Amino acid sequence: MNSDLTSAPIPELVRRLAIPAGTGFFFNTMFNVVDTWYGGRLSTTALAAMSLCFPVFFIILAIGSGVSSGATTMIGNALGRKQPSEAQSYVLQSLSFALLHALLLTAAGLAAAPAIFTLMGARGDYLAQSLNYMNVIFIGCPFFLLNFVMNAIHNAHGNTRAYRNFLISGFVLNLILDPWFMYGGLGLPPFGLAGVALSTILIQCLGNFYLFSQLSKTSVITTFRLKELLPRREQFRELFKQGFPSAMNMMTVSIGIFVITWYVGRFGEQAVAAYGIGTRIEQIALLPIMGLNISTLALTAQNFGAGRIDRIRETLRVSLRYGFVIALAGTLAALLFRAELMRVFSSDSKVVAIGSGFLSIEAFVFPAYVLLYISISAMQGIKLPGFGLLIGLYRQIAGPLLVFHLLSVVLGLGLAGVWWGILAVTWSAALIVVVYVSATLAKLEKEQINV
Repeated sequence: MNSDLTSAPIPELVRRLAIPAGTGFFFNTMFNVVDTWYGGRLSTTALAAMSLCFPVFFIILAIGSGVSSGATTMIGNALGRKQPSEAQSYVLQSLSFALLHALLLTAAGLAAAPAIFTLMGARGDYLAQSLNYMNVIFIGCPFFLLNFVMNAIHNAHGNTRAYRNFLISGFVLNLILDPWFMYGGLGLPPFGLAGVALSTILIQCLGNFYLFSQLSKTSVITTFRLKELLPRREQFRELFKQGFPSAMNMMTVSIGIFVITWYVGRFGEQAVAAYGIGTRIEQIALLPIMGLNISTLALTAQNFGAGRIDRIRETLRVSLRYGFVIALAGTLAALLFRAELMRVFSSDSKVVAIGSGFLSIEAFVFPAYVLLYISISAMQGIKLPGFGLLIGLYRQIAGPLLVFHLLSVVLGLGLAGVWWGILAVTWSAALIVVVYVSATLAKLEKEQINV
């Protein structure tokens, strides 16, 4: 594995890192699509329960993303400065950092889930199915977070193939395990919707073994003693400093989904189910952009450590160019086939109609996501994650609370007002990010010239 990302041509490196990462994210999203499809086979209530769980599940993803971006940044910066011993220290400390947060998240999640779902409007069987699914996921938090951080370690060293291989294998296994655990057989009782969660946790556990085995085969971990996993104040502080704003930025996404789900939930279970399906379709369209996020973070982290601001600017330029092409393709597909895509997941005509309306507006937001995601990844790589948090607070909480009420209630647009509100807030946030990133890079270049 070539860990030096500071010398090869940027377009070549972006493709080398982004294509495996994007492929992996494709299969990860298809993993979720399979879960959604099987949930829809159980009932509309089960499908709505999975949609209701998504913002709660996103909390796990937010913590994992924070731990991951902090590890990638600190390891990548150390490698860029040619400090392999420091990089290895962060590798080991990031593993214990992830495990500690996972255990805290499990305890907090199991305790708070009933109150959260009740607050979101779940009652009766709707509440019971939501808890059956989410409690299993919370118990599996350590497996999720360890996979996040091991993926970050691989990414920082320029290897996005290992996680891709795990995600492809996980998708194939999920095709087999989901129906088996849901409906039972071969000595297993039927677990219903909880079976979908059990399948996910088992696959994450197997991923722990695979990803660690790949680390052990390389020079990433040259020595390993248990005492090296004991928390060290300096490394934990730096991981927290870089990871916390990123986690909170992702957490604002979770809160934003809570806000959207709350507004959408006022229009009934079918509206919630339609929104859940629509976001899955949106994820598929944006998958390759997720690969560009990974490559942008890894490249900016190492090149910032090496003092190559010119290569950071080129990374942004190349990644945005690729991203806009991908976003255009996704926009056209979502507009042309929105009803057909919705029918893949639900035969409920009202769900299909609501979801089609969502996609007809949301499709035009895809280019804004490209600007946001790639630019914020670059800011994380140059150790400025705080701006992403500020944008997240605006895009996910402050903006929606104001705009959704204005469009949906005051102007009387109803559910369509929520969809138009997402478009308005996301595009305004994207434009703010572009101005800030351009000014930040210009400032770094000026400082470099004056040194």
